[in-house]
Amino acid sequence: MSIFLYPGTFDPFTNGHVDIARRAAGLCDKLIVAVLTNKGKKPAFTVEERRQMAEEALKDLPELEVMSYDGLLVNLYKQVGANAVVRGLRSESDFRFEAEIAAANKLLLPDYETILMPCRIDLAFTSSSIVKEVASYGGNISGMVPAVVVKRVMDRLRNNNDQ
Repeated sequence: MSIFLYPGTFDPFTNGHVDIARRAAGLCDKLIVAVLTNKGKKPAFTVEERRQMAEEALKDLPELEVMSYDGLLVNLYKQVGANAVVRGLRSESDFRFEAEIAAANKLLLPDYETILMPCRIDLAFTSSSIVKEVASYGGNISGMVPAVVVKRVMDRLRNNNDQ
């Protein structure tokens, strides 16, 4: 049974994340979307809220699990018996960053494999940061995040700049 991990902060879960998850799910028997606690960032949503958004956005995918995790990805990789980690690429800078992370993880765990998937061209400039910025000014984010995520993001971030 092939198991792929799709890790990320997912703050919030975007249409780009949905696209990568759907495509990756078609390449394995089971996809695990792993929502990182990520102590290095100050997310707008709790890890549990981010996990719920991912779960709601992907609820129609069979053989999918959404979980949260904290710690080294290689430890989770071993724990779930993963065959590969899937990472989405929007740009050349994403490639450099992801290649460095993949190499570091390969040093920690020689069996570790990474699959780098380029995003769809129409989603290449959508990031969680841009979604949060647009939402904070009350802009329309419906083309950037799944419908089940729009209200949650807008309720949390709208009018942050009015204060």
